[in-house]
Amino acid sequence: MITDMSVGKPWRVLLNFSFPLLLSAVFQQLYNIADTIIAGRCLGEDALAAVGSSYPITMIFMAIALGSTAGASVIISRLFGEKRLTDMKTAVFTTYISIGALSIILTVFGLIFCRPMLEGLNTHSDIMEDSVSYLNIYTWGLVFLFVYNIATCVFSSLGDSKTPLVLLIFSSVGNVGLDLLLVLCFDMGVGALALATLIAQGFACIIASLILFKRLKTIDTSGRPKIFSRKILMQISRLAVPGIFQQSFVSVGNLFIQSLVNGFNITAVTAAYTAAIKLNTFAVTMFATLAGGVSNFTAQNLGAGKPERVKSGFKSGLLTGEIVAVTASLICFIFPDQLIGLFVDNPTATVIETGRSFLRIISPFYFTVCAKLIADNVFKGAGKMTFFMISTFTDLILRVVLAYILSGFMGVNGVWWSWPVGWGISACLALVFYFTGRWNTASR
Repeated sequence: MITDMSVGKPWRVLLNFSFPLLLSAVFQQLYNIADTIIAGRCLGEDALAAVGSSYPITMIFMAIALGSTAGASVIISRLFGEKRLTDMKTAVFTTYISIGALSIILTVFGLIFCRPMLEGLNTHSDIMEDSVSYLNIYTWGLVFLFVYNIATCVFSSLGDSKTPLVLLIFSSVGNVGLDLLLVLCFDMGVGALALATLIAQGFACIIASLILFKRLKTIDTSGRPKIFSRKILMQISRLAVPGIFQQSFVSVGNLFIQSLVNGFNITAVTAAYTAAIKLNTFAVTMFATLAGGVSNFTAQNLGAGKPERVKSGFKSGLLTGEIVAVTASLICFIFPDQLIGLFVDNPTATVIETGRSFLRIISPFYFTVCAKLIADNVFKGAGKMTFFMISTFTDLILRVVLAYILSGFMGVNGVWWSWPVGWGISACLALVFYFTGRWNTASR
């Protein structure tokens, strides 16, 4: 259902829109975690470490997909809020063509440089082949990943968060089912996990696109939309390129940290980090998804000339996000051993101790990263990418630099402590930018 978020009580509109988004994030992360659990429990610690070594590289591809669609989301939301429906449809078509082409380029790049990238991460020789197998198959599915993200981005831009949820539930269940079938029944190894994702994502992207274009046909326009517009592409690029750089730089930072963790040359430590970082990603993705709703809300209301509603949307989004953040913190802090134990059958003491230290150091600070993400997404929705990038790059640089410095005399725990410091300082910056009103063009 298409929703105009520029009318109605802001807290109710945002909550109704954000709740399905939150459920979508939960299902998406559950099936990502399911891959990791199946790898660890059915194939062993080495398989878990192999998936973990590939994870930062797959996150770069995901970062580019999210960054590129984020720019399109703001433009489409703004055009919808302004009731420029012909241009809105043109923006959708332009997004499909341009980002689809980008996904093909990245597929070729990934297939050529798969092994060199893994070698650059100091991937252990005993898990190298499994890591290469997983990453190669994952790369073949990039077109499906990008196209699916385009469709869900457009649904969200039009105020529809329920359709992506339904699609994601079916995709998630199908992916987990295929994981178990290919690994347990056909004994296909680590590569089967990536193959299951490719198949499930392929079906999801086709169905999502068919529903989207059928939905677009029901929207009456004053003129015939163009299939491609260079002008709109430039508008999207102005927002997408900073978003791609931001998302990619964060993922590149994670590459450095993965390389640092691999450098301890203990497979159990890499396996523990793989499990713990999946749990951490689960939590942070929930905050980021709720924050994405604030971005769409901001874009539509600024497009409709109602900046005063943005402040109410920020407060509602922050309250909802912090409730989720505190809940996640308590669960991770109280039950770290049980959570890590989900990923490995009979885990070693090193795996449990390493995973426990990660979660207990990082999880108490989820409230800071949540506040940062909510404030950042007001700027994204307003098209003010400079302030968004400053806070994000501050977080990234501090985390990477401190990880290397602190690990020198604190060991692997020093790597973990770099997260809270980066989150805290960047959150302060983001909130200062927000409360000084730099997102509000109308007031300047």
